[in-house]
Amino acid sequence: MKNAASLFGRYVFNDRKMQERLPKATYKALQKTIQNGEPLDLNVANVVANAMKDWAVEMGCTHYTHWFQPMTGVTAEKHDSFITPSGNGEVIMEFSGKELIKGEPDASSFPSGGIRATFEARGYTTWDPTSPAFIRDGTLYIPTAFCSYTGEVLDKKTPLLRSMERLSSQAVKVLNLLGKTDVKRVTTTVGPEQEYFLIDKTMYDKRPDLIYTGRTLFGAMAPKGQELEDHYFGSIKTRVAEYMRDLDTELWELGVYAKTKHNEVAPSQHELAPIFTTSNIATDHNELCMEVMKKTAEKHGLVCLLHEKPFAGVNGSGKHNNWSISTDSGENLLDPGKNPEDNLQFLLFLAAVVKAVDEYQDLLRITVASAGNDHRLGANEAPPAIISMYLGDDLGALVESIIEGKDYKSHKAARMETGVDALPDFKKDNSDRNRTSPFAFTGNKFEFRALGSSLNIACPNYMLNTMVAEELSEFYEALKDSSDLESDLRALVKKAFTEHQRIIFNGDNYSDEWVEEAEKRGLCNYKSLPEAMEHYIDKKNVDLFTSNGIVTEAEIHARYEIELEQYSKLLNIEALTMLDMAKKNIAPAVMAFAKELAQGVELKKSVSSSLSTFAEEKLLQNLSDLLEKFVKKTDELESAVKAAAEHTDNLDRAKYYRNTVFALMNELRELGDSMETETSAEYWPYPSYGEILFGV
Repeated sequence: MKNAASLFGRYVFNDRKMQERLPKATYKALQKTIQNGEPLDLNVANVVANAMKDWAVEMGCTHYTHWFQPMTGVTAEKHDSFITPSGNGEVIMEFSGKELIKGEPDASSFPSGGIRATFEARGYTTWDPTSPAFIRDGTLYIPTAFCSYTGEVLDKKTPLLRSMERLSSQAVKVLNLLGKTDVKRVTTTVGPEQEYFLIDKTMYDKRPDLIYTGRTLFGAMAPKGQELEDHYFGSIKTRVAEYMRDLDTELWELGVYAKTKHNEVAPSQHELAPIFTTSNIATDHNELCMEVMKKTAEKHGLVCLLHEKPFAGVNGSGKHNNWSISTDSGENLLDPGKNPEDNLQFLLFLAAVVKAVDEYQDLLRITVASAGNDHRLGANEAPPAIISMYLGDDLGALVESIIEGKDYKSHKAARMETGVDALPDFKKDNSDRNRTSPFAFTGNKFEFRALGSSLNIACPNYMLNTMVAEELSEFYEALKDSSDLESDLRALVKKAFTEHQRIIFNGDNYSDEWVEEAEKRGLCNYKSLPEAMEHYIDKKNVDLFTSNGIVTEAEIHARYEIELEQYSKLLNIEALTMLDMAKKNIAPAVMAFAKELAQGVELKKSVSSSLSTFAEEKLLQNLSDLLEKFVKKTDELESAVKAAAEHTDNLDRAKYYRNTVFALMNELRELGDSMETETSAEYWPYPSYGEILFGV
């Protein structure tokens, strides 16, 4: 493999390539759009498009595509060639600024939440110049936003871009008020850690549940799971190491800042973590990362599973969203500094985040709600469904001193003494990491740990940006006419911490005591998507997005309907898959094995009445009892799925799927898994957990 530095950005139309290929005036105009958000002139777009096309053709491209993120949860693309007829039956390669800026995909089949009729097919994609174009498989990919013919936002990128602009404008006003008049722009940065499973493709191909739903709907635990925790940070297997090496190479060539890779807790589970970049580019990179993970796995005879809970009984996969705020000069606004008690700027921004998370805790829970993530949250492998904040001992003590009006002295970081002469002593961090907290402060950023592994990170980040922007706007209005800014700012910070201290919890979020304590504090505990999504359209949440210009009320309601409808569809697919597996393979397999047992009993009795048939008869009785219950439960589930059609309201239907269909699926699985443990392996129709999880 070549040096990473020489590989990095090879297939990206990045800043260096733009400087090389664009006239200076065009480059400067484009940079004003990228860095300052200024409108893009069509003449500039024409020059950029031609340079981009020339570079892409030189790299072997024949097509381009507007790459966007509709409400399906995955990316979308339509490929067009560069060819244009030139007469005499020949073609030339052309690409105009108009084609760069605007695309017209058929939008009829994308989720719209009832915002437009099915016959209104046209939609538009528009170039996002803040995220660089890149090349994959002979095609130039152009990151774009997506809207309907009548202008409604139908994607996940547009609200994110709007929220970044909104937070920047409000943060700049606050910083200017504090004397930082040189600050012109503030950006939110994100580093999303991505967890995933790798399994052998031959095993995957034999599991219809993995193929259709991404998770196992049946499967008894293997004799060994993650009990020994020997897989975590363990030596990486050769086949997986080769996959990771190829993955790194391809991601680096695409400009993705892939940094860290290691084994995770569960068998066959791994993690990739990138370096921070802006929220918008981080979102595009994470979507690209998930796509490349899957395609690279195919080359190695593997399958990459991004479902939040592919295997019951072992840890599922999440995505840690490390979020921070920085100025255009590179100053991190969430850095406490050496003396945080005197760092008024830090305290004000910290107070804004604390207030935002408390007032809009329901939104943070909603933004990580999904059919897959419902399996993880609160399962002692991920943060609970209760949203709270961890500040650590040092920062927690500072907040407490501000609330109580007591003196505070910053703790100097202690030194870790190893007690071995050959090993160097080193400085400890001021606080430990709370792995059980959904939203934890980790030095100069917040780690939002409740995200599911398949989630598009645009959603939690645009909500987080918007709610913090709202608080900064309120803070600015409260302070802009102050005659004693420091005194009023300290009073404002104290008020925010005092009124919202209930959201701060530095203890064990997995404990039963915390559930009781959180209820006393009045914190929400929404355990499933339907329960959480019901509050998405609460007035305070609608007002938040509309007043900040992120999405309209109609677009909010559309998103609400889309999420509920997709949840029901996913559970319906799971239930139908489960029924198919139960009726066509599992029940017949157990019947066949039971028949063999019965024949064995009869054979022994025919040979000699003195031969014991106790073992066969006991096993036969157990299996017969389980099979009878299994068949009855299968019928119950089938009837429940059919009855779902009677629920026409999306929220009502989603609740029905969660409370009735999903509950029956769990009961059916329990019976099926019990039968697997008592049925001969040569009869059981599907690869076992042991074969799948330890087969790479």
